[in-house]
Amino acid sequence: MNELVARLRTAGGDYDDVEVKSAAGGLPQSLASTLSALANHPGGGTIILGLDEATGFRPVQLADPQALKQGLAHKARSFSPPVQLTISDAEVDGAPVIVARVHECDPSAKPCRITASGTAYMRGYDGDFPLSDLEEQAFLAARKPPLFDRQPVTGATREDLDSDLVTAFLRSVRERDPHGLGRFPDDAELLRRAGVTLPDGTPTVAGLLALGVHPQEWFPRFVIQASAEPLPTDPTGSRARNQTTITGAIPRMLEEALDWARRTFDTSVVSAPDGTVRDRPAYPYIAFREIIANALLHRDLDHWSAGMAVEVRLRRDRLIVSNPGGLYGITVDRLGQDAVTSARNARLVAICQYARTPETGARVIEALATGIPIVAHALAEAGLPPAHYIDAAIRFTVVLRQQAVPVIRPGDDLNETELRVYDALAAGTRTVADLKQELNLSAPNIRKALRELRSRGLVEQLGGRGRPTTYRKLSD
Repeated sequence: MNELVARLRTAGGDYDDVEVKSAAGGLPQSLASTLSALANHPGGGTIILGLDEATGFRPVQLADPQALKQGLAHKARSFSPPVQLTISDAEVDGAPVIVARVHECDPSAKPCRITASGTAYMRGYDGDFPLSDLEEQAFLAARKPPLFDRQPVTGATREDLDSDLVTAFLRSVRERDPHGLGRFPDDAELLRRAGVTLPDGTPTVAGLLALGVHPQEWFPRFVIQASAEPLPTDPTGSRARNQTTITGAIPRMLEEALDWARRTFDTSVVSAPDGTVRDRPAYPYIAFREIIANALLHRDLDHWSAGMAVEVRLRRDRLIVSNPGGLYGITVDRLGQDAVTSARNARLVAICQYARTPETGARVIEALATGIPIVAHALAEAGLPPAHYIDAAIRFTVVLRQQAVPVIRPGDDLNETELRVYDALAAGTRTVADLKQELNLSAPNIRKALRELRSRGLVEQLGGRGRPTTYRKLSD
């Protein structure tokens, strides 16, 4: 527990699988959405009651821990299916806290929803969100093995395959696998056995996406939407910079995405030990390439995701790449740790092992489970924090960040009086007179502390103008 809290303090906020609440005033109402989201989250998650995030995850006094545990157990039964919890006691900095392990809902019963409202939630890297109708369809579709990439593309013919990409594919197969797939001398037969086409010559979904002339004729949203946050020097009112939609077959999209990165990423001038001076991009291009390749190959291809694109967002302090469809056959904690290859779109991955980019002739993928280690090594070599991978079951997100900066929280550097007033308000609304009696402090000192707490957005004032003035801590 102490190790987890140390990580939370360093990160300055919750993780996608950890939620912290002070609960000094009782069980927070916002727990309903969190319980649903964590039950739908791959691997479930953890809720910690008794820590205050605003003051650096400092322990707070829990008025009635037993009542909180009973309330958690009762609330868990208000979901369909009921949320499975394991509740235990723990200590942080010598103070008691309550830890609730939320177990992942069985995939055959997802999504877990609040029974009264029928709303289901999913966990994002920046909060809990209600599921849309399309996202609910994604959970239902996940109950069956994904085979969409093997289906024929109605209306497409062999002429809709890119001759340059097909030629490079055939040559690569025969060079790299001469005694297996490459032993078939007839091009049409090799393409059929590779899953690029069906016996009648109709391209499959995988074949068209990997080797098609323009797959977006049939799959308009199988694209990359990329944009960067405006710079301070951009004209007032600018909403995005270098915004583009990248189309084409996967090898062509991969090259164009790299070109966009070269145009868009900030660069710095660095001196190498040998005396040479080079430009260094804000994020390693090789890491970006691996992340984009994974997003294109492992995105969901079922009907529910047909309207969703791979999204690339470059912010001032981070780069975000997301794709529809979560991990398949592997969990986040095993990424890059095991030599395990797992593919949502097995046929598409098999074809792209032999596909080549048209300009450079580079491989699209290796399918040797080396992508994540390459990302990790490139980021470490560039002195950047490790990538943050978020699997929300129906969406997968990768976040790359610039050098970590000290996290400034609104409750940092509160003095002893301010902390005592803040803790008293955590238990409920108080007047100055209440605080004076409870804390044995003078009214001027209490008012001074309240002004500071209000200025930091930790406390709000209620009443006034002829009505009793009270103060309360803002909710978690």
